Amino acid sequence: MANAGVVNATGDAAPDAWRRVVTLVIQSLEAPARGSLPAPPEHDALYKAMLRASPVGSTTAPEPGKSA
Repeated sequence: MANAGVVNATGDAAPDAWRRVVTLVIQSLEAPARGSLPAPPEHDALYKAMLRASPVGSTTAPEPGKSA
């Protein structure tokens, strides 16, 4: 379910973001962890995905690279 949410939220903006979630879940079940996590999505890709997941018509998000 968590991975489905990531895939739905990031879609074409960060299409490989699901890999980090799956790796995190798998590694959290290993003892000890055997490797490093994949890199997180780039800032702009994640920002684009978050905008898509926000309510329609929402204009409260700052532009990428700018604080609120």
